[in-house]
Amino acid sequence: MAASKINLDPDLLAILVCPKCRSEFRVDDDANELVCTNAGCALAYPVRDDIPVLLIDEARETKEAETH
Repeated sequence: MAASKINLDPDLLAILVCPKCRSEFRVDDDANELVCTNAGCALAYPVRDDIPVLLIDEARETKEAETH
């Protein structure tokens, strides 16, 4: 089953930043997430029903996955 593409307004994406470190996001359509571009932070925030959930408690760590 193919993951749906995140449907967010480009103007909104341009102003959204990571709540933890204030870095920009990159969109991960496959995982339905916004991923922080700061390598030191690299949290992935879920997007549910085209609404970004920008709560640090809801974010997923991606640094461990990249080191293995």
